Amino acid sequence: MNGLRKVGVAAAVAVCTWLGCEKRQVPVQEAAQAPVEEEKGEIRLPEDSPQIGRIHVTVARQATVPLDEVVAPGKIEANPNRIARIAMPVAGRVTRVMVAVGDAVTEGQRLLSIESPDASAASSNYQQSVARVEETKANLAKAEADLSRVKDLYKGRAIAQKEVLSAEVALAQASSAARQAKALEEENLRRLEIFRIQPGERNPSIDVRAPLAGKVLDIAVAAGEYRNDTSAPLMTIADLSTVFMAADVPESQIRLVTEGETVRIRLAAYPAEEFTGTVARIADVVDPQTRTVKVRAVLHNARGRLRPEMFGQIRHEETFRKVPVLPASAIVQTDKQSVVYREKGKGVYEPVTVTFGKQDGDRVPVLSGIAEGDRVVVDGGMLLKGVAR
Repeated sequence: MNGLRKVGVAAAVAVCTWLGCEKRQVPVQEAAQAPVEEEKGEIRLPEDSPQIGRIHVTVARQATVPLDEVVAPGKIEANPNRIARIAMPVAGRVTRVMVAVGDAVTEGQRLLSIESPDASAASSNYQQSVARVEETKANLAKAEADLSRVKDLYKGRAIAQKEVLSAEVALAQASSAARQAKALEEENLRRLEIFRIQPGERNPSIDVRAPLAGKVLDIAVAAGEYRNDTSAPLMTIADLSTVFMAADVPESQIRLVTEGETVRIRLAAYPAEEFTGTVARIADVVDPQTRTVKVRAVLHNARGRLRPEMFGQIRHEETFRKVPVLPASAIVQTDKQSVVYREKGKGVYEPVTVTFGKQDGDRVPVLSGIAEGDRVVVDGGMLLKGVAR
């Protein structure tokens, strides 16, 4: 019996002890679940909340830091305003190709020689129209003389008045024919000028000339070929004294690029060199497939070393700015944006949406949202994020 009493007493003591411990833990649990007050986006923790001790803040200080550097792939392109695609002016046979790929040409230089039935017909028509003008001139002179003679006879009452009227009609017809012949001659002359054929030239050939000075980039025709298509290009000439670097900049970085600013360019062909260009054009639309924006920078190419289709990278010229800098731990990512928590008073915090630049080690430059002197949570932001949910 004594043994049973001892066991019962021990059990009772254990139960009481356990109950006593449970009572002592209740205030701790209540403290861990300290109430949180939220007002107008603010998070307010009670002054005796243990969570406050887990939150550390720092004062935002300004520093001069480089902003984001844009690096985008691209390639060299000819200046679209200084490129010419040469086509057949008329259907015909190419008798001579006077240049080769890579040749430098001057404006007005002969490129191709063409024999064309149209050119021969134009020359023949012009000769015929010249002859017709001479013929109508003679007819007009005769009609004028006839009218003068008939009028004299009519004054002497040698002929009837109807003879005068008939001579006047003949003169009007001769004058009209002379005007028509002259107009046709001028039209045929203009056609010769289009073909660059000299009046009176027999079996003429058409010379196709360079519309601008530049380099011959490609030739798609050979001597002896007959071409009917007057829209297909036979060769391409480009002035490469200036070229474009066309790059695809991610839409997330296009805000960092503006027309007129300087960019740095690296090319695979010259890995040890760096070129500079000026942003000339920024596309108005985003490519829906790549989510990039086409940016074109113009480069001087006096030495001709930059060739179309060369691959490389365009780099935004780094600029420096004085902005608040925070530890990277201060940035908290939400579903749609980046925020930091600014301390407004003891236990009072507000989430602030920020934009930040390129991280440098543990430092993050804050471009907007925070000012120098703001007290910002650097440890405990995730805790506040969880509390705010």
